[in-house]
Amino acid sequence: MNAFDEAAIEAFPELRHLITLRHCGWRFLPPLVRDGQHVEIDGFREWPEGSRDVIGVRSPTEVTGLRMTGEDPPGIVWERTGSLGEVVLALLSLPAPGDRLAPRRITGSAPRLWTPGDALPFPGVDRFDGPDR
Repeated sequence: MNAFDEAAIEAFPELRHLITLRHCGWRFLPPLVRDGQHVEIDGFREWPEGSRDVIGVRSPTEVTGLRMTGEDPPGIVWERTGSLGEVVLALLSLPAPGDRLAPRRITGSAPRLWTPGDALPFPGVDRFDGPDR
């Protein structure tokens, strides 16, 4: 862990969970900004066969984790809501998509993946802000 991570954890202890994900190969989008305030942090991990695990953090107690298929639109095969620590632990405990114990049954449909150049898919979001760390 670098000095920046240590300082962040000292100021906001719950960030250790996101840093753990980053060290496990997760990537994070710039935070969503609404009315000048950061309102959500989103991260993801892509699997070689196209599945994607995602996390959306609105607060330390309002977090959603998903596993989606690589199809278009993606199907949701796993979902968990709860605190940051609970959702991160659950995501890290999920078997890899190809594992015989991995969730496979599609329980819902995820929205199309937003890509740069598309209109922002979030009503009221002014911009994405901040570097991918």
